[in-house]
Amino acid sequence: LGDVMSNAYQRAQNDMGIFSQQTVTVGDLFIGAIVPGIMICLGYFVYTVYKNKKNINLKDYSSDAPIKKIEILKTLALPVILIFLVLGSIFAGVATPTEAAAIGAFGALIIALINGKINFKFIKETSEKTAVVSTMIFTILIGASIFSLIFRGVGGDELINLIFNSLPGGSYTALIFVLLVIFLLGFILDFIEICYVIVPLVAPPLLMMGLDPVWLAILFAIILQTSFLTPPFGFSLFYLRGVADESIKTADIYKGVVPFIIIQLCILFLVIIFPGLIL
Repeated sequence: LGDVMSNAYQRAQNDMGIFSQQTVTVGDLFIGAIVPGIMICLGYFVYTVYKNKKNINLKDYSSDAPIKKIEILKTLALPVILIFLVLGSIFAGVATPTEAAAIGAFGALIIALINGKINFKFIKETSEKTAVVSTMIFTILIGASIFSLIFRGVGGDELINLIFNSLPGGSYTALIFVLLVIFLLGFILDFIEICYVIVPLVAPPLLMMGLDPVWLAILFAIILQTSFLTPPFGFSLFYLRGVADESIKTADIYKGVVPFIIIQLCILFLVIIFPGLIL
């Protein structure tokens, strides 16, 4: 999303006749996402506590299985340190996102080595999955780039500009319209396809209407987060279905994610009203 928004920002500047080196960095997006991310986590936490307080089937298992605090600390400490190393290197300007990804991969390898998980089978499976995911992303990227070039070549971007400028209410109406479209597309497309196909088409016209690129990117990120939960193609739904007991119906999972989607939309609404949460 950072690369897509950076390219969209440069394109919008060029279309307006503004030629500068100013761009949107991944570090800017990470920093802008801190407060909304914390708000979403707090929203999840409050709802989960509220929901579980009413669940009379829950009971305390602490007496049956004593918690080994040292093992928990060991399990959590290494991933947390790795997260701070990766994000910290980006925030400090020491590493680019690509270089930070390499730091993360190397750190994950060290953690696996400490936990005794390193073997030929592990490396083989990890390499194959990495190749598959990378190939999928680059295939989508190539196809999206070709589509975007053809779309612009036939005047599609001018048509989008015309539609947005003709909407009553100005830039905010156009923004709400785009967010609604992305939200609905999240039901049938994953976030990667939306990032590479839809965002490059709608972001430049919105930026040309005077919207801040970091604020717009975080709004896109929040609305894309709902695509992980919206059926039928929400990634998180697949993950939960894979680990949930057979007694739990898929329809129950779909119903259970509705409050979390509403929480995300509420945070999105707050960020739209109060841009200072990001800027």
